[in-house]
Parts: sequence; structure tokens; C-alpha cells
Amino acid sequence: MKAVVLREVGRPTAVEELALRPVGRHEVRVQLHASGVCHSDLSLRNGSIPTLLPSTLGHEGAGIVAEVGADVTTVSPGDHVVLTWNVPCRSCPHCLRGEAQLCVHGYDHAYGAPYAESGAGPVWPGMGVGSLAEQTLLPAAAVVPVDESLPLDLAALLGCGVTTGVGAVMRTAAVRPGESVLVIGCGGVGLAAIQGARLAGAAKIIAADRVAAQLPAAAANGATDTVDASEVDLVTAVRDLTGGIGVDHGIEVVGKPATIRAAYEATRRGGRVTLVGAAGITEEVTFPALSLMADGKAIQGSVYGASDPARDIPVLSELAQRGQLDLEALVTRRIGIDDVEAAFTDMTAGRGARSVVCFASTPSGTA
Repeated sequence: MKAVVLREVGRPTAVEELALRPVGRHEVRVQLHASGVCHSDLSLRNGSIPTLLPSTLGHEGAGIVAEVGADVTTVSPGDHVVLTWNVPCRSCPHCLRGEAQLCVHGYDHAYGAPYAESGAGPVWPGMGVGSLAEQTLLPAAAVVPVDESLPLDLAALLGCGVTTGVGAVMRTAAVRPGESVLVIGCGGVGLAAIQGARLAGAAKIIAADRVAAQLPAAAANGATDTVDASEVDLVTAVRDLTGGIGVDHGIEVVGKPATIRAAYEATRRGGRVTLVGAAGITEEVTFPALSLMADGKAIQGSVYGASDPARDIPVLSELAQRGQLDLEALVTRRIGIDDVEAAFTDMTAGRGARSVVCFASTPSGTA
């Protein structure tokens, strides 16, 4: 099978031929039909997220179950499934509190045994999934069945970006009808957060980005107002749009100290700041101590949209099937497996939302 393999941090990936090892008793083999190219894949490539090397990138995929292990009862060959990188153990203190996204063992499978062999030796699945490949092998608990009527090239987005963005707004921030929301960063996850704010019934949804070309997509996904942060002061613009008060919710999807601080300053007294973007491990952000006390704002992180994949992916799938969640609006282009490095280049430049690799058919071009 063909796979996008990373052999050295900071270096380009290459498409290689791999052979999967036999399916274990609690594992499934999936024939991939599509995989999104997520910013976390770029983070693995650049070393911001650690991974065993060499590894197949990709963690946002969907496909059809091809084979199941002897003890697997949750899915069968032929089932359409979305893949997830978070595999809750269901028994740790966080899982027992209903915090599956914080499971202390949810990422263990990413550092387990190699899943495939190349001509040069073993290869591991990046983030435990390895979806930028024609096939993959992963724990049965890492696949979530979805209805066959949902196209797999759209279902793939539920594996990470949509679950993260929508969940950050609806579960972590718990936006209520009529509230105001600021989303900083209009890439794939940011656009999903904008849709989440729309689904939650937010009255004002302000989208901000330093790349002006991203703002029309933000409006198309539900933003009521847009701010070109390269041209105006973001905090001043948001205050102007909210009568000087600030928004009820500041959702930061960039992961930079400057934008985290901007989200805090643009949020009203008593409001809530939700951090979705993954900052570098050495980066720090500071806030005035008196403001933290006197303004009564809450600052919280959001891991994977506070989601439980088995619970939330079917819900999001149903919303998409009903037309309430527009997955097509999140796809910038459909590409082939040889185009992943070009997708990373666009991502670094802040161009577009999601590039989706399609394995089962010839890519149809720009969506």
C-alpha cells in the first residue's frame, strides 16, 4: 500500500510502499477512502508533537472496514467508519468522570508496536492512526461507525477538525443562544468553530484572521462579522462591534501568545476564553494579575472539543446528514496522496481550510 511517511523531523515526507502486519485480536484493518490534512500532521512533521519515527502521517480519516480481529464485536467488514486518534480506556479517573478527552491512556496506542514494514524496516502510525495511506491498522475502539449515506470524503473531517471546532464551542465553551462569540483563526478548525457557534444559536459571530483571503469562507460558514487583523487592531474592532463591552466567548484557534492575549482582552468581564490552538511547548502568555481577579473571566483549554468520539461523532454525522452541519463548506480542495507536501505549504501560508486526500477515486479538484 502507498503511505505518506515521515522519516526525519523537519524534513519533507515521501510516499512509500508499506506492508501492514497481520491484524491483532482487538484490531481492525481499514481501507481508507479519504483523509484530511490537519495542522497536527504538520506539527508532527515539524517536531512540535512527538512521534515515533518513521511514521505514517494522518489522523483524520474515514474508510471501510476490510478485516477484523478475532475478538472484535463492535464493527464488521463492510462498515463505514470514521477514525479517531483518541481511544479512551473507560476506566481511568478522567474517563469515569465523563472526561474521555483527557483519558490518560487515550494516546497510548500511538506509541505501541509498529503497524507496518517498509523496505527499510518498521513504521509506526502517526498519532496512532496513520490515515494518509491507502490502508491502516488500529484498535477497534479507534473506529466509529457512521451511516453509509454520508460521503466518506466528508466523514473524514469528523475524525479531528470538526469534532475539535464544534465541540470547543458547544461542549467546552457551552455557548448559549443569543450570546456573542469571537473566533480567532479561520482555518479548518476555526471554520468548524464558527459553524458550532451558529448551531449553538449565537447572535453575533465575529471571525478574525490575519489572512484576508480566509474571511469570505468565515462568512460563508456563519460569521456575522469579519475582522482583518492585519489591517486593524483586533481588540478595538471587536469592542466596536459589541458596543464597547466585548464578546461573551473568545475562542482562540491559532495557538500563539499574541492571539491568546487578544482573545482575553476582547472578551467581556465575566466572559469565557477557550483555547483551542496548540501553542509550542516553550511558549508562554501573561495576563495582569489584577485583571484575572477583578474581571472575573474564565480561561480554559479545549482538548479535542471535549469530545467522546463514540458519543459525538455519530451526532455530528447526523447533523451533517440533516444539512445542519455543512462539511462541504470546510473542504478547500480534494487532492491525491502525492500532493500532501503542497497541502503543508498552503497550510503554512495560511491558505484555505482543509485539503482532503481521496484514495478511492480521482480527486475532483477544488470544492
